[in-house]
Amino acid sequence: MEKEIPEPGPFEALCSPVAVLPCTSDVHSAHFRNAWPNRILGHEGVGRVEKVGAMVTDIHVGDIVAVPAVTPIWRGRQIAEGLHEHTGGFLGGRYLSSKLDGTFGEYFIIPDADMNLAVVPNGVSIKAAGLVGDMVTTGFSGVEGANIQFGDTVVVIGIGPVGLMSVAGAAIRGAGRLIAVGHRELTKELAKKYGATDVVDYKDGDIVAQIMELTNNEKVDRVIIAGGTESTINDAYRMVKCGGNISNVAGYDFSKEFHLTVADAGCLVNHVTLTGRLCAGGRYRLENLMALIKNGRLDPTLLITHELHGFDKIEDGFRMMDERKTPDTIKPIVII
Repeated sequence: MEKEIPEPGPFEALCSPVAVLPCTSDVHSAHFRNAWPNRILGHEGVGRVEKVGAMVTDIHVGDIVAVPAVTPIWRGRQIAEGLHEHTGGFLGGRYLSSKLDGTFGEYFIIPDADMNLAVVPNGVSIKAAGLVGDMVTTGFSGVEGANIQFGDTVVVIGIGPVGLMSVAGAAIRGAGRLIAVGHRELTKELAKKYGATDVVDYKDGDIVAQIMELTNNEKVDRVIIAGGTESTINDAYRMVKCGGNISNVAGYDFSKEFHLTVADAGCLVNHVTLTGRLCAGGRYRLENLMALIKNGRLDPTLLITHELHGFDKIEDGFRMMDERKTPDTIKPIVII
C-alpha cells in the first residue's frame, strides 16, 4: 500500500520502525481483516521518533523507543476503572493495526506518546526491547492473573513465545513446581531454561492425567493458559484445586464456543477463579519490564530464532508465523 506520511496530532508521535516482530495476531488479522481492509499490520517492535505533536513533553525526536501492542488514550472512564486495555470498549486500547496503521509501515503514529512509548535504556538490546511490548507483557499478564504465591505448583499450558514468557514470569514470581505443557522439542528445552521443573507433552495423551501422575494426584494451585483449544479450559478446571486460579491469555476464534461441564467446573462452587487478560501496555509497564532485562532477571531474546534484515523482509517474517512449516521457528525479528 502507498499512503501519505501522517502528521502527528496533539499528544502523538510519528515513528519509523527500527525492528519489528511479526506475530500470530498479525496472521489472524490478515485472515480476518474485514473490519479494517486497508490497514497496515504490525503491533510490536522498536521505533525511532521522527516527529512529535503538540503537548508531547517527555518523548523527543531521535529517541529509540519500545512500542507496546496496547497503546490507549490515557483519558476516559476505563482508565479510571483500571482497564486501559479496553478504553472505549472491548479491545479498545489496541490502536496499532486496527484504528491506526501499524509498525509494518515506513511510518506509524503512536497516540499519547508520553504515556505509551518507553525509551530503550542502555543495557537493553534492540531485540530484547522489541519483545517487551507484546510477548513479555502478555506472558507476564497471565502470571499476574494467576496470582502466584511463593512455592505454588503452577502449570503453563502452551509454550509458544507467550507461554514461555509465562514460564519465565512464574519463576520470577516464586513458583515452586512449574510444569510446562507443549510438544516441540525446541520450546520444551527453552521452557526448562526459563524455569520449568517438568515438561508434559500433549502428544503423549491426556495432559491432566500426566500432571496428576507427576503430583501424586494432588491438584495444582494455578494454571496459566497460553495456548491450546477451547477444551483447554476444561482441562484447567480438572487439574486446579479448590480455591485455585486459572488465568487465560490465549486467543480464540470468535466463531468457536466453550462447553464447560458442571463436573469439570466443580458445580461452580469450588472457589476457583477464572480470569482472562489482554496484555498490559503503556510506558510504565514497558519501563518496568526493561528494568528486569537490564538487571539480568530476564533474557527474552532466547525466543528469537530467526533474524532478518531489511524492510522488504517483513513479509518473510510474517510467512514464518503464518505457515509454521519450520519446527525451529519461535519468533522472527526483522531489523530495519
